[in-house]
Amino acid sequence: MRTATEDALRAAGLDPVDVTRIVQTALEEDLGPDRIDVTSAATVPAEQIDTVDVVAREDGVLAGLAVAAAVFELADEAASARTVEVRLLARDGDRVARGDVLATVTGPTRTLLTAERTALNLLTRMSGVATHTRAWADALAGSKTTVLDTRKTTPGLRVLEKYAVRAGGGTNKRMGLYDVAMIKDNHKLAAGGISPAYRRVREAFPEVPIQVEVTTVAEAIEAVEAGAKFLLCDNMSAALLTDVVEVVGDRAELEATGGLTLDVAAEYAATGVDYLSVGALTHSSPILDIALDLRPADSGR
Repeated sequence: MRTATEDALRAAGLDPVDVTRIVQTALEEDLGPDRIDVTSAATVPAEQIDTVDVVAREDGVLAGLAVAAAVFELADEAASARTVEVRLLARDGDRVARGDVLATVTGPTRTLLTAERTALNLLTRMSGVATHTRAWADALAGSKTTVLDTRKTTPGLRVLEKYAVRAGGGTNKRMGLYDVAMIKDNHKLAAGGISPAYRRVREAFPEVPIQVEVTTVAEAIEAVEAGAKFLLCDNMSAALLTDVVEVVGDRAELEATGGLTLDVAAEYAATGVDYLSVGALTHSSPILDIALDLRPADSGR
């Protein structure tokens, strides 16, 4: 991977080591044990050089362009060429329109075609998440409420999907089980209630932030009195949520979660909660259609 791409990834909050691991795994899945694209190897001379355009096929929000660049560059390095040149023409977070050229890539044609599907799989997936997230961010515009993601991510792609949420105007809740303690129903049952569960987490991990899931006003009061500064208000109606906001006040940040849809986003934001948590951002976003077009030979290679 080239330094410019590494710098772009770091600027986006992505670790180039993580991206390299994900891309290499995806390429290995596609190329098999012999690491060969049999179609391109058979039909394209090794010395042929071409340019391809990465083109939006529909309107949306872009995310993952530097990740796609990393795919082409790592495929190039695997072929021992290091001659691919990537030119990015848009930025993550941009609203793009059908027909927009997002990037151009010049290099050995075999490498370009070999990298095509892996690059597009990641780019279209990430851009789909960003586009979906932007719809939520737009629906919440003008309120104090921010849309959050969850851990309902594609195994192995969490860092990319959560980055895509950020590119779309959302916020990441937690990266995993290690950085934030989240006391949910089963933890409450296993520990004998909210208060003992909270106390045990705080004693075992004094510095780790704690979030507590609540389903009633009484549970919200108990959690705050136990010391919780962040409550997940699970599957509450807007009316019940309004009651929780009134009772808790500014003693804790509040998140509405559970089955939320865009058509009720404004209603739930009006309750005064700080966040809406939407698992669908990462588990149900459709891809954004983006294609790779090989320039005709007479356009210059």
